[in-house]
Amino acid sequence: MGVDLKARITAIEALPPLRDVIAQHELSAQKALGQNFLLDMNITDKIVREALARDGDDWHDVHAFEIGPGPGGLTRSLLKSPAKKVHAIELDRRAVAALDGLVQAACGDLDVLQCDAMKEDLTMMADAPRVIVANLPYNIATPLLIGWLRQTRGDFNAYKSMTLMFQKEVADRMVATPDCKTYGRLSVITQWLCNVSVIYDLPPSAFTPPPKVMSAVVHFSPRELPADAPDFRAVERVTAAAFNQRRKMIRSSLKEYMPAIEALGINPQLRAENLSVQDYINISSV
Repeated sequence: MGVDLKARITAIEALPPLRDVIAQHELSAQKALGQNFLLDMNITDKIVREALARDGDDWHDVHAFEIGPGPGGLTRSLLKSPAKKVHAIELDRRAVAALDGLVQAACGDLDVLQCDAMKEDLTMMADAPRVIVANLPYNIATPLLIGWLRQTRGDFNAYKSMTLMFQKEVADRMVATPDCKTYGRLSVITQWLCNVSVIYDLPPSAFTPPPKVMSAVVHFSPRELPADAPDFRAVERVTAAAFNQRRKMIRSSLKEYMPAIEALGINPQLRAENLSVQDYINISSV
């Protein structure tokens, strides 16, 4: 850590307001980059505080990753946490320049990397333990999550936790239970690999510019799987086959898996949304 936490907080709080940073660097949000900035430090501080609480308030050895920091509101809140170091991944050159004052204030505790998060392996950038805390660009939020979930299947220690912002309708799908319309592939894969909970919702007015939809902060805590757990691709294949034809009975949509379904005693007249997460894992394991 470059400086002690108290000195780091003092330096962060002496920085110009975020709106001044945006004006100075002409950092207007770009729709093509999925940018909707969080400028209310009460909100960003709460996101970090909630993440800490769910992780047991133990971040002293943690490398915290943020995707799409923009002008750096959430970045400032992360730097006021006990995290050992903060790594901000930003594609927008304007935002990288706007974060320069924050980098200087952090005195070595903040790395800003100009790169495409979709192409980067965060586990190669810092040692474990790692957390991800981010107001994700909504246009790439789900693909990013799937990539990180795939990593957790391969390595339980890839990420200590993830605390991420999504469109509310996407967050609702992650925590959906069987027998409801929002239950689907994302529900199964997410709940198989993580303990997942929606922390709270945020209205469009919390963002600049306001999106057209409600948003939600979601916390993911990876689950340690048994040694005989199926691989990620097997679960992807089964859930894709089932939910791509979700109105059909599984005797039709999962025809190639019928020996496993029969062996497990699952009713073949059920539809995709009627099967539990464990049912899908069991089918994928046979």
